[in-house]
Parts: sequence; structure tokens; C-alpha cells
Amino acid sequence: MAYKTIIAVLDSPKTALQVTRFASALARQYDAHVIGLHAERLATVPIVAPMEIPDPVSVQALQDMAREETKETEAAFRSHAQSEGISHEWRSFVTGAGFNSQAIIDSARSVDLVIAVQTNPDDRSEHRADLETFLFESGRPVIMIPYVQKEPQPIKRVLIAWNGSREAARATFDALPLLKSADQVEIFSVDPVDMGSQSAELAGAEIAATLARHGVKATLATDITNGVPASSVIENRLSDSSIDLLVMGAYSHSRLWELLFGGVTRAVMESMTAPTLLSR
Repeated sequence: MAYKTIIAVLDSPKTALQVTRFASALARQYDAHVIGLHAERLATVPIVAPMEIPDPVSVQALQDMAREETKETEAAFRSHAQSEGISHEWRSFVTGAGFNSQAIIDSARSVDLVIAVQTNPDDRSEHRADLETFLFESGRPVIMIPYVQKEPQPIKRVLIAWNGSREAARATFDALPLLKSADQVEIFSVDPVDMGSQSAELAGAEIAATLARHGVKATLATDITNGVPASSVIENRLSDSSIDLLVMGAYSHSRLWELLFGGVTRAVMESMTAPTLLSR
């Protein structure tokens, strides 16, 4: 198994090169094809009070601005992809639904991997909210890049946040190509409990045995929260072990963006320190 088709989600000129660099690095590693995906949202119609008449001049100005951003984003993507000599294509959609357009979601569902950048805490726009929703509606594994990480780094040390859930299992197997090429893989369980098949001390042993048959040598580690949020325990482990990639299941409890990231997932996503592969 390898990643052969990768979507780079290019939502703005500010992050286009950052995401393209990361996607290009994986494309070279797996001889993959990269699709630069952009959504140009139709301008919201401004209303002129008191007659509530749409202002065509303002509408055109907003649309011209969006079109210029699309051109800048495409130029950044194509220039870098061509300089790296990777197989690539550009897809841009003009839609009132933004990244929630069905055509965009359909494009994502036909690839191996989606790559996007973490939301900047200073940018909680409706556009970004659409992007977050799209990532989890795509049904594909998503690698989120910390917005502060401008250059890709080799993925040599991987941490799997393991709790035995369906989402964690899917994320682990979605990450298999990266696990097989890593130097170190750790299966990390927070507050594990005794189960009929294994004790808390051996949490993750069964998935480790399965990974070993794929040639992945994984170690086991556990920790307890002692009143500290589980997300903080995971973040401390990432920092202490100099982790290059976190693998974890993602949870969705509501269609509203504010509730998309439930519990640990949401907390990790808001303060992520390493690229994170999520599946649900």
C-alpha cells in the first residue's frame, strides 16, 4: 500500500505554498500524483440601506478579489509542483457552498490522502469553518499541518494515540505507508482499562502484533491523566519524544463546526505541535 493520489487543500495564497511543499514531499516519497484543490466562494451580496438594493459595484469588487486570490493560489501551486517535477493537476471550483460543494467533496473521496493546514487561531472565518467541515465529510484520512510549520520535515518518529476505538483503528491503518517508512513507532494509550482480551498494561499489544506482520516495529507506552486533560498528556508525549507525526482517530458529534472536534481531538487540533493524521 502507498499513497498514489493526494489532494492538497489550497484555501488561500497565504497557505498555498506551505501545503504544496508538504504534499510534494510525500509525492516524491511515494511517487504520487498531487491535485491542488481550491474553492472560490461566490461573493455575498451586500445590501444598501434603506432600500435594501444589492450593490453591484461591491459585488463585483468582492468577486474580483476572490478571483485574484484564486490566480495567486494556482500560481504558487503550479510553480512549486513544476520545480519539484511531480505529477500534478489543478482543480478550482466557483461555488456558493465553498468547500462544502458536493463536487469538491466528491473529488476528495476519490483520493488516498488529503492534506490541509491547521486553522490559525486568529482566523475563525466562515470560510475556514467550511473547510473544517469538508475535511471530515470527505471520508478520507487527513493530514493537518501546524500553521506554524512552514517547511516539511522527514517523518521518522510516529506516535499513535490508541484507545481501541473504530476511529483509532482506521487512522492506524490509513497511516500504514508512513508507519512502514518510519524509524520509530510508538502506540500510546492514555488511561487504558483492563479488557477481557488484555490488561491495561498491555494496551495496544494486539494492534502492535498486527503492525509487526506489516514490518512495523512498534513499542507500547501508557500514561494516566491524574486530573490533567488527556490532550495535554498526548501533547507532552509529542514534545518529550520529538514526534514528527501524530496518528489519531477523529470524532464528530455534530454538523456544526463548533462541535465537530469532540473532546481530545478538538483540543489537540487547536494546539497541535506536529503534523497529525486523522481518520473517522
